[in-house]
Amino acid sequence: MPQLLAITGSPSAHSRTAVVAEHVLRRLAHAGFTTGHLSVRELPAADLLAARRGEPEIRRGLEAVAEADGIVIATPVYKASYTGLLKAFLDLLPQDGLAGKTVFPLVTGGSLAHVLAIDYALRPVLSALGARHVTAGRFVLDSSVERGSGPDRLRPEAELDLFQAVDEFAAALRGAAPHAAAHPTALAATP
Repeated sequence: MPQLLAITGSPSAHSRTAVVAEHVLRRLAHAGFTTGHLSVRELPAADLLAARRGEPEIRRGLEAVAEADGIVIATPVYKASYTGLLKAFLDLLPQDGLAGKTVFPLVTGGSLAHVLAIDYALRPVLSALGARHVTAGRFVLDSSVERGSGPDRLRPEAELDLFQAVDEFAAALRGAAPHAAAHPTALAATP
């Protein structure tokens, strides 16, 4: 079974982007994939900014990317693009750092005005890093993440849309036709 890694690029400790990425990982784990999560904000900032690839935590992050078959790149939109934090990490990857990998771009933001950040800011970088296949990304509005006294949740309509894209990503990883994920036997909704 392919190994998947979510890379989240939000600098926030209470990130809506991380909540959405965790939903994606649970869905994929439920389908039998091995999953992992790399939060770039948890890497040592000085090592990240100085591009110290040999430092232990940076090296482990880069190795996790190299070992993964599929990557979920999740970021909030800041100034009409992905975060500088995510950019700093992507800059540490070799030029072909995503070669042979299937990548799912996932962007969160406060307004639909930023939906094009997927195709005009993030997708070109993922392609330049040699991704074998960049699937249709998803933009999730911040307002779709419900916060409260219990666990953070996605609004049902946002979750359905997200899970459709996740199923297409899973099908691409398995080498299946994208329409196979729309079949009634596709991944069942997770609690």
